[in-house]
Amino acid sequence: MSADLVITNARIIGRKDEITGGSLAVRDGVIVDIGTGPSAIRSAEDFDGDYLLPGLVELHTDNLEKHFAPRPGVRWPARLAVINHDAQVAAAGITTVMDAVAVGDVREGSVRLQILRDMIAAIEAAQKGGMLRAEHLLHLRCEISFRDLMELIEPMSSLSWLKLVSIMDHTPGQRQFVNPEKYRQYYQGKFGLTDEQMETFMAEQIANAQAWGAENRRKVVALCHAKGLPLASHDDATAEHVAEAAADRMVVAEFPTTHEAAKLSRQHGMKVMMGGPNVVRGGSHSGNISARSLAEKGQLDIISSDYVPSSMLQSVFLLPGQLPQITLPQAVAMASSNPADAVGLTDRGAIETGKRADLLRISMIDETPVVRAVWRGGRRVM
Repeated sequence: MSADLVITNARIIGRKDEITGGSLAVRDGVIVDIGTGPSAIRSAEDFDGDYLLPGLVELHTDNLEKHFAPRPGVRWPARLAVINHDAQVAAAGITTVMDAVAVGDVREGSVRLQILRDMIAAIEAAQKGGMLRAEHLLHLRCEISFRDLMELIEPMSSLSWLKLVSIMDHTPGQRQFVNPEKYRQYYQGKFGLTDEQMETFMAEQIANAQAWGAENRRKVVALCHAKGLPLASHDDATAEHVAEAAADRMVVAEFPTTHEAAKLSRQHGMKVMMGGPNVVRGGSHSGNISARSLAEKGQLDIISSDYVPSSMLQSVFLLPGQLPQITLPQAVAMASSNPADAVGLTDRGAIETGKRADLLRISMIDETPVVRAVWRGGRRVM
């Protein structure tokens, strides 16, 4: 039986090993054969020694927001924003993307709240209309101190393409902002507040957390358990945070801020996720732990692009070059099979027979990985 796509002379990166000069065949959108030598089929696509990687699987990116609101006070047409975002993630080698949409915020009437429903509706419409290259799934980021959180999340919880929910608490003195001075620097600069306004803002955030945080967390967790939705913690810093996440049966620890939290999260069976920008830059932009240091200790499972789509692929090739204990297949898994498996997307994320043919052709030029071609489900999309 003939194949729909045959690739030859490729450096194939599997879960645990590499094949140099290998071949691969795809039929009906699925990988049906992997060969250790070149293909004899004349019409095969010759990779000329380029890398063949699985399409990357992204669990957390807020890149979409930047396309909806490219400048303060500017709103871009919703469907165009989604299409532009999609083109950017596909060009970065991401074939499955969970658009991380904030539900609730630290400020009433914020841009995030204003564009929330428009973002979700536009993604859904663009995907149904066949306008997108990558497959887009939904990740709801729940700010538990937000008073009206449940009113927002409950209608969205039945969406068939909702695949992950995370719990966030951006309160002064908590998690990412254990040091209140870091909180002050971040939000005072972000919102342009005077010292007096900042004091009022911080007091309001603490009051909101005390009034709504614990109750909203319980309700979100219960809702997700009832719906069978995977849960992720966010910015865990202490043993208490991790114990709470474990008790709530969370499967992913997003961006733990301390080595202790990362280590304990893995001991509880959670997959530790860190941002690609952290890997590429060599540290956190907010002064928390380095993703590279976690990788060196064997405590990094998943790489997310976070706010720079191209950082996933760059991280995949950067880590083995800097940390000899990490192989390229292991690094690739951090951006493909590990995130896919963590949230139950077991049909993709690896170059194996029977898996969906989400594939990348990558050239290395001056130590920089360059995306040459992208296939999703065996169909070339770039």
